[in-house]
Amino acid sequence: RASPSPVPKSTAKNSPPPSPAMTTLNELKSVIKETLEARGSLNQIKARLRAEIFSALDDHQGVKKPELSSTNVVINELIREYLEFNKYHHTLSVFMPETGQPQKKIYNKYLASELNIQQDPKLSQM
Repeated sequence: RASPSPVPKSTAKNSPPPSPAMTTLNELKSVIKETLEARGSLNQIKARLRAEIFSALDDHQGVKKPELSSTNVVINELIREYLEFNKYHHTLSVFMPETGQPQKKIYNKYLASELNIQQDPKLSQM
């Protein structure tokens, strides 16, 4: 006894076959996705979209972020430097709005003094 052959999705019950316009739209979506992935833009777009969604939710819910303590500002600045140094721009685009860290960078000399560390002159140009 032969088993029935599977029914393709396009001819499944209650599902019309794809129209030429639908096929073209799917091909266009595929080409755009591949192009954005090849350029490295797709992940940037996704990260930016996540950041905007979180920001919109916070705005809509009236969430007020607490004032950042000087300790948190220093810690966040170190995290920012780490993310920038390693080129984790997607993560940074979510991190900055979520933490409320000021956009203006804190000078390395200030960070060194707050952390009570001596800065190596060779590394001060980083």
